[in-house]
Amino acid sequence: APLDSSAPRGGEKHLVAPGDTITTDTGYMRGHGTYVEDDKLIASVAGVVERVNKLVCVRALKARYNGEIGDIVVGRITEVQQKRWKVETNSRLDSVLLLSSINLPGGELRRKSAEDELAMRDYLQEGDLISAEVQSIFSDGAVSLHTRSLKYGKLAQGVLVQVSPSLVKRQKTHFHDLPCGASVILGNNGFIWIYPTPEQKDDEAGGYTANLEPVPLSDREVISRLRNCIVALVTHKMMLFDTSILYCYEASLPHQIKDILKPEVTEEIVLEARQRLLDLEG
Repeated sequence: APLDSSAPRGGEKHLVAPGDTITTDTGYMRGHGTYVEDDKLIASVAGVVERVNKLVCVRALKARYNGEIGDIVVGRITEVQQKRWKVETNSRLDSVLLLSSINLPGGELRRKSAEDELAMRDYLQEGDLISAEVQSIFSDGAVSLHTRSLKYGKLAQGVLVQVSPSLVKRQKTHFHDLPCGASVILGNNGFIWIYPTPEQKDDEAGGYTANLEPVPLSDREVISRLRNCIVALVTHKMMLFDTSILYCYEASLPHQIKDILKPEVTEEIVLEARQRLLDLEG
């Protein structure tokens, strides 16, 4: 069977299971997640068929996060070590944030001294959530992070949703202030942070003072609705990006927040969002 018939246009994905024949056309090159047997290209993992020109690969649906330099991630500090923090980023190995890879309060770049090392737990301690960028990748595949820009740093109040990294669409920016009044950070590692849109950017703190003011009910409702919409999209294996989340949010407005996760409501909302995305592409 030619690959074209099984790789539809638009938002639909072609899903395969291990052992499924992807194509019998010998003109294709074997990518990740595939192998060749009897002139057939066969899937070795369950996931989505992707092709770039003649290269065919299968992106696993339930995979750990594999870091790429420049990725935006949301992670949780698991350990404070000497001159470094360990960070859980949904990867195979713990990620690392070096003391030399952060801005200190005040935003200044300076050499980190012994006093800074002793004060590490004042900046970030176990359980804290951070947003960061992948700076480099060690030879064993572990990811090294940095927070050397004022848009990165400690996350204060909001809601974390953990999804499969394969469902987060790669975009130019992964920080979005949505028109509904909340913001999202779509971590490439599948950790999504939803929080009240800050009224003004606080550059003085260098990203290490957490605003712990009570969040008004109206903001909490928007955040809860967004969270349930993201869970609804994930249930139907829809790609997550600012537009798909916003369309799903708008489709959910006639329903109460707690009803969004009822299967019949989820399906209705996601179908409406999917149709709007297809209209947009069309």
